[in-house]
Amino acid sequence: MSGVWIFDRRGVARLITHPTRESFEQRSDHQPRQPGTATAPGARPRVLVYLPANQVIRSYDELEQRLGELGWTRYRPKVDGLVQFHRSASTAHLISLPKRFADLKPFHMYDIVVKNRSFFQVRHPC
Repeated sequence: MSGVWIFDRRGVARLITHPTRESFEQRSDHQPRQPGTATAPGARPRVLVYLPANQVIRSYDELEQRLGELGWTRYRPKVDGLVQFHRSASTAHLISLPKRFADLKPFHMYDIVVKNRSFFQVRHPC
């Protein structure tokens, strides 16, 4: 039973096995627990934002359009279950994403951000 024990206002303890910063934030007992991302229980969900238009990317069609404007093209991988984009045949830049957009995790979003620093950002939804 490793983890961190947290006591609420009523003195009831709960064990957090994989603690994140968000799991320590106070929440009202009247509010239902918000589902987190698949990366950490209790973590707040994140969204990928295209900065020049301040647009939240909600599908692969939108993402493919924005990456296409930046010189990325869709790559047809030999591995099933992946959506990949590459910059050109002469570079090793490759973005690999899960087949379903709903399975996109923050580390996939940060991969996009790192390879397109001034065009994308990962944020918490408002």
